[in-house]
Parts: sequence; structure tokens; C-alpha cells
Amino acid sequence: MELQSRNFEQDAKSAIQTRNLEVDFSWKKFKSFITSKDDKESQPLYIVECKAMKSQILFKSASDDTIIGTGSLPAVSIDTECTLRGQPITLKAQKRFKIDYEYLSHAFSDTEDAVPMTWICDCGLKTWEFICLDSQQMPVAKFEVNAWATKKIGAIELLGKAAESGEVRDEVIVTGLTVFYFMVLRSCNIFNFFGAVFSNPGKGKKDRSNDL
Repeated sequence: MELQSRNFEQDAKSAIQTRNLEVDFSWKKFKSFITSKDDKESQPLYIVECKAMKSQILFKSASDDTIIGTGSLPAVSIDTECTLRGQPITLKAQKRFKIDYEYLSHAFSDTEDAVPMTWICDCGLKTWEFICLDSQQMPVAKFEVNAWATKKIGAIELLGKAAESGEVRDEVIVTGLTVFYFMVLRSCNIFNFFGAVFSNPGKGKKDRSNDL
């Protein structure tokens, strides 16, 4: 994972464009707000609501409060899913006890065929580092979370297409934060533990092509 982090930093320096976002949590509203880190005067871009009782995450455009996506938080399965503008995306666990999720993306593809994308995570005592890898296993986004923070919980760095395209950025936000919230749930849910024990990680790739 340290090598992945170094590669990410090297790619960030050589990328055509980068964009930095920050994630702030409001205890009063119990919501997360994603804003541009490069422009301190900017208004929030996204609002993220975690509906714990419904096991659901809502992703809203902060400009008009419309829902652009949802995320699921299953109580047993270690696979999960999200939706982006009505289109389902399956996040398939590749390993039982490590955060390694693959999904199929049209937004990152240069052809009509979807390409596999992967979210991985390195968890430390203070910092959780989520990295999104493209089909060539090159980093395109990083979400660094301060596990002990109470307000400014993390920062998102986007590279290349993820920084340039709003459609791609939306996908990174929805898939990445769904994986993050699901990881938090899995870390404290005994049912997900047993779900991992009896799961078949990495299976069903052909089936997932039907979701797109």
C-alpha cells in the first residue's frame, strides 16, 4: 500500500489536472458536506446523508438538493451496491477481510464497454487511505480519512479524468463514500463478519456485467 501511495503522489504531479476536495461532518445536521479544498469561499458541491435506520446513504447535489445517488449498507453480505442517477452499480468484494472492491464503469471507459475499477484501503490507527485504481491498476482518486476527526473527517484528491469530468467525479464520490461507510459498518457488525466467512469474494464478475 505504501507503494500505491507513492505512485499516487507521483501521478498527481504529472497529471494534466488535479482537484482537491474536503469532507466536513456536521454533528448538528448529521450530514457530510463535500467542498472544494482549493477555493475556501466555495459552496458545498455534495451533501451526504447516512440513513442508518434504512441502511442507506443519500448523495445530493448541494446546488439544488436533488438526489444524484444512493448507497446500500447490507447487514450481512460483504458485497454492496450503489446507484448513480438511477443506474445500479455493484461493488463486489474481492477479499474477505480486506477492503478491496471492484465495480464496472462506463464513465472511465474510452469505448462502449465498461471497464473494471477497484477501491482498496490501507487502515492505520489514525488514517484510513482509500485509493481508486483504474483497469490498469493506476490510481485515479484518493480519499484520506482521519479516523479521530470530529468535523474535518477527510480529503479527496482527484486525478486526470476524475478531476476534469463532473460525471466521473460523481461516480468517484458515490462509489468511494459508499465503500467508506460500508467499511465503518463492517468494522463493528458481527453479522458482516459471518457474511465474510461464508462469502465467495471475487466471484460473479460475469453476472455484474448485466448491471450496466
